[in-house]
Amino acid sequence: MNTKYKLLITIGCFIVLSFLIQFQSNAQTKTKEVNIQSQSWVSENGTFRFSKRFGMIADLHMRRNNFLADPGFYFARTGLDYWINENITAVLGYGQMWVAPANPAWHHFVQEHRIYQQLQQFSKIGKIIVLNRIRNEQRWQEKIVNDKFTHDYKFTDRVRYLLSFTIRVADNKKLPSLVLSDELAIQFGKEVVYNTFDQNRFFIGIKQPVCKALSFDLGYMLFTQEKSTGYQYDKNNTLRCFFYYTPDFRKKTK
Repeated sequence: MNTKYKLLITIGCFIVLSFLIQFQSNAQTKTKEVNIQSQSWVSENGTFRFSKRFGMIADLHMRRNNFLADPGFYFARTGLDYWINENITAVLGYGQMWVAPANPAWHHFVQEHRIYQQLQQFSKIGKIIVLNRIRNEQRWQEKIVNDKFTHDYKFTDRVRYLLSFTIRVADNKKLPSLVLSDELAIQFGKEVVYNTFDQNRFFIGIKQPVCKALSFDLGYMLFTQEKSTGYQYDKNNTLRCFFYYTPDFRKKTK
């Protein structure tokens, strides 16, 4: 089976899986409620390669609600990166998130701790770079009651699958490429009752190289998240700007 057919099968399975999970999540007795809001999301995503096999990642994220007016969350993530080959990498790491309170009268940010495992694969079909990434996260989310820390945590295990296409539309590599991606997240745990489907992130935009080790993408993300009730959703129209820094510190052979 050639690469193009494998890619079509992968896309088809992903679409069917996403539809089935969302259909199951929507099969609740209460009427679906959707909260529509605007967001902005900026991040730095660093991949540092030190040898043939080993490197590290270091990411910083900031998301704001009501476009720029209100804080959403701050997130820092790091991990050990292992190159299985030039196209496949595996990561083991840790992340911490600070989530702004949903109640505007409260002041304390919810802390979330994560341990995660990730497998990522790149392939190329003509002028299209295809990224497949699966990430498994163990998350401990602190519970806050009446704006006070309880030192009690909600545990969930979340699986995320990302399928992304970077399409070069011009022969000049200094010009931007088109980016299309979709990421589906499902979660499990004792306290996950109605929202096995957690969220979906669809993105369309451009990717612009700045220099050999630095690029950024800029565009629109439709970010849909299901609440724990199973019938309430956030639909976020998001302006996203992600920077990618990928220095290679391996010694060059003469």
